[in-house]
Amino acid sequence: MRSTTERKPMIELNFEKMGGLIPAIAQDHKTGEVLMLAFMNRAAWEETLKTRRATYYSRTRDALWVKGLTSGHIQHVKEIRVDCDDDAVLLKVDQAGGAACHTRYASCFHQREEGGDLVTFGQLVFDPKEVYKE
Repeated sequence: MRSTTERKPMIELNFEKMGGLIPAIAQDHKTGEVLMLAFMNRAAWEETLKTRRATYYSRTRDALWVKGLTSGHIQHVKEIRVDCDDDAVLLKVDQAGGAACHTRYASCFHQREEGGDLVTFGQLVFDPKEVYKE
């Protein structure tokens, strides 16, 4: 099989399947580590395209959320990939501050199943008292 390249003039994502939201995976563009999963609505998608900073939709706050605006751990978008159904995105990012997870780890996926147990691994990256002024 040979590689093909097809250019679509407009990016039109399908926000209808999940009630106006699409899953957005953030991945470290250098290491390939999966950092987090969040959701985007159309406004978050458009803001991400415009600013090249990962912007998500917070279901908890019912508002747009620029990742790292409070903590300084901004995700600078280097590449965007869209899945074959146009209903999920992969953001390849440069993670400022070294942490994507609000629980102080580099990745939100810092737990793994081992023999039926959930084991936390990885190093803590920041002090929340300094970052969030707790």
